[in-house]
Amino acid sequence: MIRITMMHHMSPQRNTLNPPADEPAGTAANPLRVLESQELLGRSGEVVIRHNDRLYRLRRTRLGKLILTA
Repeated sequence: MIRITMMHHMSPQRNTLNPPADEPAGTAANPLRVLESQELLGRSGEVVIRHNDRLYRLRRTRLGKLILTA
């Protein structure tokens, strides 16, 4: 199961992930989904993503970085 956390997009004017208390809900930038890479990549350390009928490979390197290739 993939755990998804919602966060508000950071803007240059705001140094916070949350909108101001006086800003009504739904008016801030669309919330971003946060996925844990371990859950997304699984034990193999890689996943194939289809985007616009093209396949991309997202993988974890030996140094723990992420690389996306077409």
